[in-house]
Amino acid sequence: MTGTSPVINFILNAVAIGIVFLFGSTGEIITEKSGHLNLGIPGVMCAGAMSGCAAIHVLYDLELPGFLVVTISILASFLGSALLGALYSFLTVNLRANQNVTGLVLTTFGVGLTKFVMSTLSAPHYLYAKKFFRFPFSDYTNSLQYCGVMTFLAIIIAVVASLVLTRTRVGLHLRAVGESPATADAAGINVSGYRYFATMVGCGIAGLGGLYYVMDFSGSQEAYKSIEPLGWLAVALVIFALWRPWVSIFGSIIFGALFILPQSITLFITVSSLRYTTLFKMLPYVITLIILIISSIRNKRENQPPEGLGVNYYREDR
Repeated sequence: MTGTSPVINFILNAVAIGIVFLFGSTGEIITEKSGHLNLGIPGVMCAGAMSGCAAIHVLYDLELPGFLVVTISILASFLGSALLGALYSFLTVNLRANQNVTGLVLTTFGVGLTKFVMSTLSAPHYLYAKKFFRFPFSDYTNSLQYCGVMTFLAIIIAVVASLVLTRTRVGLHLRAVGESPATADAAGINVSGYRYFATMVGCGIAGLGGLYYVMDFSGSQEAYKSIEPLGWLAVALVIFALWRPWVSIFGSIIFGALFILPQSITLFITVSSLRYTTLFKMLPYVITLIILIISSIRNKRENQPPEGLGVNYYREDR
């Protein structure tokens, strides 16, 4: 398929890059609903890309069907990222480390480890699977080629996460842990168990965003080097979406459009104004700040973060 208009291509590109943010924000929302503020999401997304690509590298000589290659690499990406979530939980729950510091350390560790491992992998041994990830649009030459199987997976995960958080007993318990861990503990809810579970699942989902960026949207040997800044935008999207996964679906498209706007600015303004395009890179953060200010002024409880967010729970202090 060719001949798509530049505007349509821009929208498709916005959706495609927005999927990276959607994976990251959905995972972080689940984590934050338990009361864990994980600033290690950029490192987790890098680790997700590393784990998935390493799995594909191992599978290269087996000549497996494309469906199995994609499935195994997604599982590897999820598990590799979930392990970092387990490490974060161990440090903050068992060792009572500061959540902010632990998250930043996790980002540094994840980014560094990913750069080391990915530099040792042979790109043709994992990028060959790019066509499998871009199914059913792998033969397209426009931006629709980036909207493959993981695009649909990201939307499904966001919808399911919303339903679980709002319509199930597990979601109710998880939100109770995030709002008031002492009250949840008194009601017989395993606070540590829920925080471990939510953080590991959230990190696993966020890690898929890194794999998607390397294997689907970018398809480049050097793509892993630019995942970290996307992770910070995913964290910002959590605030923009007011801790609602389904809102992240629409928010991710907006963030995607703002992210690629500097590169696509010639569609909308004259070339003489290109020296101002760097200002557009600030827009996602500026809009997030505006949303945060408005939600704070309105002071609706449902638009606020969990009350226990970022605070370690000590049962003996209850």
